[in-house]
Amino acid sequence: MADDFEGSSPEEERWYALFVALRHEKSVAAQLGQKNLQTFLPLYSVGRLWGQRRAEVRLPLFPGYLFCRFDIARHRVQVLRTFGVLRIVGTGHSATPVDDAELTAIERVVSAGVVAEPWPYLQAGESVRIRSGALAGMEGVLVKSKGQCRLVVSVSLLQRSVAVEIERDCVGAATAAGLRRKAPCASEPLPTAPAFRQCDVGS
Repeated sequence: MADDFEGSSPEEERWYALFVALRHEKSVAAQLGQKNLQTFLPLYSVGRLWGQRRAEVRLPLFPGYLFCRFDIARHRVQVLRTFGVLRIVGTGHSATPVDDAELTAIERVVSAGVVAEPWPYLQAGESVRIRSGALAGMEGVLVKSKGQCRLVVSVSLLQRSVAVEIERDCVGAATAAGLRRKAPCASEPLPTAPAFRQCDVGS
């Protein structure tokens, strides 16, 4: 199996998704940080009962995955030798960088401190744009679940999505002419897409 990947260059650093052992996301991120590699592990808060006490825990928005920025030609082996890393996600036998716009949207969701949660991957739906607030300008698919409107943003490479609770009045639907109008909430989320393909470079 070839070690080189098409389109890589010695000085190019890109964000890649790493498939890691479940419940080892945080420890893998810490190990990569010790190797001076930049990581991004998006987390969300969820309430859990511990005996008679209720506490909030921070869990990965994409269980079994984290993002790492590195030069694939220089750091591939170093990344794959990290305990807990199983594969670099990609297509065929090539590692594929994560779409910058999609990753930026996830970073904005995390930094804004809004209520977010993992969501079934959406392949289609009404594309809308948030008009105001901390996430103004962000685009995604609008859905309605349990009476609450949510904006769904996705990482297509992983075929995974994240849903953010939003107010209906702050959302406008994009039109062909580039205008914005108030968008009604869509129906329940679409079914989960078929399983993604991974880059088989970890063995």
